[in-house]
Amino acid sequence: MKTKLLLSSAALMLAMHAPAMAQNQASASQEDGVKVGGMSGMRNLVPAEELEKMAAQQYLSMKQQAETKKALAPDNHPQVKRLRTIADKLIPYASKWNPRAPQWKWEVNLIGSKQINAFCMPGGKIAFYTGILDQLQLTDDEVALVMGHEIAHALREHGRERMAKTKVTGALAGLAAGILSYKGVNPQVADGLTHGVANLTLLKFSRDNETDADVVGLDIAARAGYDPRAGVTLWQKMGAASKGAPPQWLSTHPAGTDRIAEIKKRLPEVMPLYAQTKGKNVASLPPFKTNTNLPPVQ
Repeated sequence: MKTKLLLSSAALMLAMHAPAMAQNQASASQEDGVKVGGMSGMRNLVPAEELEKMAAQQYLSMKQQAETKKALAPDNHPQVKRLRTIADKLIPYASKWNPRAPQWKWEVNLIGSKQINAFCMPGGKIAFYTGILDQLQLTDDEVALVMGHEIAHALREHGRERMAKTKVTGALAGLAAGILSYKGVNPQVADGLTHGVANLTLLKFSRDNETDADVVGLDIAARAGYDPRAGVTLWQKMGAASKGAPPQWLSTHPAGTDRIAEIKKRLPEVMPLYAQTKGKNVASLPPFKTNTNLPPVQ
């Protein structure tokens, strides 16, 4: 099935995290797991309730468009059931990362499209495209890492931060335009102003926020009982898929060896959480093997 859905650039993201599960061993505390910096105070320029309401409206519109094109998978579709089962395991671990998460009206839907894409809007509105499941042959662990990453964007309010930066950028652009309207402005000054505005919303924002979402997503997935080493094979599969036309997901989710290296660096922080859900210690866990010919991950 194909569908061309107009998804706002505010295909805004969330992620989650809560207390850890108790198994045969003592349960992990909220202080265990990954450590990340605080969220940007700039996001306070945009009310959370306003953004979540906007996201809910956009999500409903997306579903209606998909249904019109017969691209919205029904509730009894096996892949919809699979996605919702995985979400049900991840969602209890959201509140550590965002106290609003328990109030969100979570939704998970599947859109019929060859696009390799998935997202989570503010307020818990999750969507996967069939392309990311079918073309990458994702295992449940890998699906959990994709979903955890997207949920993390929402929990960490990266979309809210982006909107706040856009507001500031608009104000700076207006200021720059006013300054440039005067005669005799030094061209180097003008160039610095315009480039300063562009850099505010690009470059560092996506790099830092993507890493943040990767790391928080690993933590959430591990606590929910999904192997965080699947993050390595996920991005290896994504890299292979990008050799032709880059998947839409990669247009806002940079991949590469640096990303995999960061995931591997964080594994010692999250593997104890995952091992605990299996009632084992890390040393006794077998290597992670995906469903393709990629090498096992230790």
